[in-house]
Amino acid sequence: MKMNQTWKKQDIELKPGMSISGKWHKRSFIIKRKLGSGAIGSVFLCTCSGKEYALKISDNSTSMTMEVNVLKSLQKVQGNRLGPSLFDVDDWITPRGTKYSFYVMEYVKGETMGSYIKRNGNAWVGVFMLQLLDDLERLHQAGWVFGDLKAENLLVLASPPRVRFIDVGGTTQKGRAIKEYTEFYDRGYWGMGSRRAEPSYDLFAFVMVFINLYFPKRFDKGPNGERTLYAKLKEVRALRVFSPCLIKAIQGKYQSSAQMKNEIAGLMYQAQRTNSAKRTAYTRKAKTKSPVIVETNAIFLLALFYYLSSLLVP
Repeated sequence: MKMNQTWKKQDIELKPGMSISGKWHKRSFIIKRKLGSGAIGSVFLCTCSGKEYALKISDNSTSMTMEVNVLKSLQKVQGNRLGPSLFDVDDWITPRGTKYSFYVMEYVKGETMGSYIKRNGNAWVGVFMLQLLDDLERLHQAGWVFGDLKAENLLVLASPPRVRFIDVGGTTQKGRAIKEYTEFYDRGYWGMGSRRAEPSYDLFAFVMVFINLYFPKRFDKGPNGERTLYAKLKEVRALRVFSPCLIKAIQGKYQSSAQMKNEIAGLMYQAQRTNSAKRTAYTRKAKTKSPVIVETNAIFLLALFYYLSSLLVP
């Protein structure tokens, strides 16, 4: 991860069993284990009154305040699924008198999209595309751009399966310079646009999230980043049905996530109708179904069912 401002990397170590008590609200949080760290702070799994939470802590109070404001703003968005819900905001004074700022949020339990799709099949790619584009549209309508959209900042929850954002540290107000980014997902790195916070920036990263599913070790951009991306897309059979939309997003041709979602849904519906006709022809001739046809129909039907189911989840 890189940032447009020069931040000192904050990697605070809290040991399991330690108790963090807030200076102002007096709540106590027992540290269980470290979940991760970044340029602004470290995140730990903790408990308070028997419930599990994620606690982020840093000595950069200004940046922490910005993240808290983002979380508060997202909680006002209808549906409230754009980020973890906020539980507490406070300061911690160490026994040596050092002050740290921290906030405590919902602990989102789930698994990565990569592991979920590996276990359950490529038909889920379409499901997660529609869900993510729906959430990105609501985020953009609220005046924000996710910025540091990447596989590591997404988890799949069960019952029904849906994708959730788990780290809003890179979320930036529209029109400003992206404050955090990861090179592989950054269109500036690939020479495909600026680092201005706008929907098209997130949609480029959206494409990279799904490319990363099939190239988990990632790859270099080579002498021509755009050609490299097109070549990699062609290698992934599971993404071919979506490739016209993915290429448009790489080129920055979408004005909104809703526009891209509608076109992806249209492609899936068209593929389903085309392959239903082919399936009928195959059945008449050979009384068998083509594996490719079955897979394409599964993409559409699963995406439709689980996408509609996810809309019912509060």
